[in-house]
Amino acid sequence: MQVDENMNDPRALLHSVFGFADFRPGQEEIVDAVMAGRNTLAIMPTGGGKSLCFQLPALCRGGVTVVISPLIALMRDQVRALTAVGVEAGALTSGNTDEEIEDVFRRLDDGQLKLLYIAPERLAAAGTLPLLRRIGVSLIAVDEAHCVSQWGHDFRPDYLKIGDLRRSLGVPLAAFTATADAETRAEIVTRLFDGVAPDTFLRGFDRPNIHLAFAVKDKPRDQILAFAAARRGQSGIVYCATRAKTEVMAQSLREARHSACYYHAGMEPDERRRVELRFQQEDGLIVVATIAFGMGIDKPDIRWVAHADLPKSIEGYYQEIGRSGRDGLRAETLTLYGPDDIRLRRSQIDEGAAPADRKQADHARLNALLGLAEAAKCRRQVLLGYFGEVTEPCGNCDLCDRPALMFDATDAVRKALSAILRTGEYFGAGHLIDILTGNATPKVLERGHNNLPTFAVGRDLSKPAWGAVFRQMMGRDLVRPDPERMGALRMTEAARPILRGEQAISLRLDTVQKARADVAVKAQIDDEHADLLSALKAKRRALAEAQNVPAYIVFPDRTLIEMAERRPQSLDQMMGISGVGAKKLESYGRAFLAVITGSAPDPVHPARRKLAGRDAATIFDRLADCQLEFARGADGIGKHLSCSHSTLRHIAEERPSTLAELEQIAGMGPQKTDRFGEAFLALLRDE
Repeated sequence: MQVDENMNDPRALLHSVFGFADFRPGQEEIVDAVMAGRNTLAIMPTGGGKSLCFQLPALCRGGVTVVISPLIALMRDQVRALTAVGVEAGALTSGNTDEEIEDVFRRLDDGQLKLLYIAPERLAAAGTLPLLRRIGVSLIAVDEAHCVSQWGHDFRPDYLKIGDLRRSLGVPLAAFTATADAETRAEIVTRLFDGVAPDTFLRGFDRPNIHLAFAVKDKPRDQILAFAAARRGQSGIVYCATRAKTEVMAQSLREARHSACYYHAGMEPDERRRVELRFQQEDGLIVVATIAFGMGIDKPDIRWVAHADLPKSIEGYYQEIGRSGRDGLRAETLTLYGPDDIRLRRSQIDEGAAPADRKQADHARLNALLGLAEAAKCRRQVLLGYFGEVTEPCGNCDLCDRPALMFDATDAVRKALSAILRTGEYFGAGHLIDILTGNATPKVLERGHNNLPTFAVGRDLSKPAWGAVFRQMMGRDLVRPDPERMGALRMTEAARPILRGEQAISLRLDTVQKARADVAVKAQIDDEHADLLSALKAKRRALAEAQNVPAYIVFPDRTLIEMAERRPQSLDQMMGISGVGAKKLESYGRAFLAVITGSAPDPVHPARRKLAGRDAATIFDRLADCQLEFARGADGIGKHLSCSHSTLRHIAEERPSTLAELEQIAGMGPQKTDRFGEAFLALLRDE
């Protein structure tokens, strides 16, 4: 750790180390709780600054903070980002070389490391607990804490050992996640905190910078290609349900002259790592992937995410789209869905080894996702409502852009429910639609369903329209598939008032019309600043390639955009840019100033550079001018005296108010105090 002052002040470190002027909403309270050593559970949206909530306390507290994180790539990214700002951090992972492992152990033994990242699987190793005791662990931080839950979408059994570790070490634990519904939160408390509620911070799930959009599949390959074409040159992810689809879609994107590659769990580890590195380091690369990709990629400037197939659940959907726009800038999403997706997801649930009650719950979760896909009002309201939040219409989703076309579906829904009941709740949507539309298939004739009163009563709607009706009925949780009846639809209690004619219902008409993926693309920056932003990105790319690190490790897009808009003219002004801390100012400040101003700034003494952007910097400059004025005394004929840059820095920071206090500053003494004292104190009083 390269900072030698304000070591116990998280707000000071937030600025001097990480380059942020202030906490984001909700961060400070969480940092205070963790600093105080209280067990903590924080649910914060992706991109909301979870990592800082344990990294800052780790710098302020004594001992080592051990961070339990699920993916090697995620740990490597965080260690690399911390190292870039001057923080001593390391990771022990299965991907380490022997030399890397030796270096981590050496730094632990020397007491250098403040943060140690490990995977939950390492907790099973016999030597882990003795190691953690020996190095003086004072805090456990758990990233992606939803992985502890059987109900979470990324269940990891080794997370269950974390509670034992907390008890064995007797230290506080801080758990963080971005998406956890009430059931998952309850299980986290049980597994990690023995059922004793920790200080809990529910900081909301909203990511207002992400535009939400869904569309019914209509030539999905063309829909994805059109979406990508409108965002050419921007980094994006396309999620597909199967490995084969990722390879085919990546080839289609390459044929359309995009830089694209695929990623799935069937690839060799070295191949997967190469894709991860390319995505981190290349601007504008598109990765077509299964859900195996993304959780370990801490890339802040992913501008879009598209789902070529329906995700598994709302939690999974929100995690996946949450990989875009982590820098807080505008990001866009598109999710395609159709009958085949629903059948695939239903079969995955039904064919799994989970008990019947778990399957029922999983079908209900899929119904909730269908409810989001077929939403009739602001999607963000529906999405956040799932997590228990109430919000106003967002103005940043496709349904706010273009309100849905609705129709009175009461009669259609009653016909569908009647067909379900008259066939004994033993059939799926396909057979029921054949009955409603009067399609006398062999299956319909064999069972005599052509003789039912509901046969052909729905000929006023087409088969696709009936498909949309059944999808929306599932999305409203009026019907659910029964795993024990091969996915046959069964009516829920919520449907009974509609069936009895006591309640009306409106459904969307437009989801069966031709799907459109025409989300408007907004520029990151005004035209007047676009050329400078391009030049700054080119400089960033050159510096990143020279160091073999991802571009965002130098500076994220958000920082470069602020540079282009504000055009700082000095290192002091550069220090006021969000994301520019002391270490990065030292490493990159002059190079980026040269791009902005057209020439490299004059060299600055290290003591002065440490004050960049602070009030003390102005005082330092005035003190330096003052000492030049009095270097040979007030009459200009005395012996030449001067103060070192280090001495002037301490005066600027400590601001003594008396001659006695000034004389105690290192490098002053009686002689220099006699020469400069009154002038320095007058200057400090003016400030």
